[in-house]
Amino acid sequence: MKSNKDGKYAIFSVLGFIIFAAGFVLLRFVRDGEGIMRTLPYLFIGVGAGVFGQNLGELLKIQAVKKNPQAAKQIEIEAKDERNIIISNKAKARAYDLMLMVFGALMLAFALMQVEIYVILIFTAAYLFIVFSNVYYLSRYQKEM
Repeated sequence: MKSNKDGKYAIFSVLGFIIFAAGFVLLRFVRDGEGIMRTLPYLFIGVGAGVFGQNLGELLKIQAVKKNPQAAKQIEIEAKDERNIIISNKAKARAYDLMLMVFGALMLAFALMQVEIYVILIFTAAYLFIVFSNVYYLSRYQKEM
């Protein structure tokens, strides 16, 4: 019998596929969409594919681990290995630095293209949220350590 995790991933995989298929159906049959209906099919396709792929991958991983307990133990050891954790955190830090540069470049490009102000303000709000989150966690971790 399936465990609770298996069932959850299977349900979300099916749900993701349904959303994905609904996006294609909308794309096929709604030709003259206005407003949100112009972008909704693409949004459904993207979100559906992401949900389907992520949950199907987790489901397949769980099934593979059940068949090979030795591999499951090795995966758990590697996940808890301090060296791998440090490497992962360092990669996240580099990606964060890169993301700040990309966000800044996009905001500048949008401003130079004279995109509507609300788009630039949304980018700016997201950028500031990320920067302030960084400041918050820096302060929090400095107090803890």
